[in-house]
Amino acid sequence: MNPGVAVLAFVTLQRLGELLWSRRNAAGLIVAGAVEHGAGHYPALVALHVCWLCGMWLLAWNRQPVWGWLAVYAGLQALRAWVLMTLGRRWTTRIIVPAGSELVGTGPYRFISHPNYAVVAAEIAILPLAFGLIGYALLFTVLNAAVLMVRIRAENAALVLVQDDAR
Repeated sequence: MNPGVAVLAFVTLQRLGELLWSRRNAAGLIVAGAVEHGAGHYPALVALHVCWLCGMWLLAWNRQPVWGWLAVYAGLQALRAWVLMTLGRRWTTRIIVPAGSELVGTGPYRFISHPNYAVVAAEIAILPLAFGLIGYALLFTVLNAAVLMVRIRAENAALVLVQDDAR
């Protein structure tokens, strides 16, 4: 297996695993009374990520990666794991907030409000750069920023709502 296929297979399996974990967590949160917010933009978020990954397969599978960029990408995976471990069963790809819950203020959330989005934004740029796809990295960085503007507004509004209900 060439390095491009190995890297893309890893990323694809990682994303599929995260989707399964997200679905399990989302179901558990809903059963416990949590409510989903901002579902209207979710299809755009999913489409963006699917297009990004499919495009990577189309353009990068046979390219030799730049190992320095892959090292940066690997470092991002440690940050991703930190976010996932910090949120635990509260982590989903959707905005599902348990009623009366407090904001998470541990782990990477001590330093930044939305560390998962920061990691994803970096990944969307860095993986294409690892394969020399500069224009692709720029295009999807801009598209991701547009989706994240909507997403972060929706998430912040949901968190405020839940915090107000808890008072």
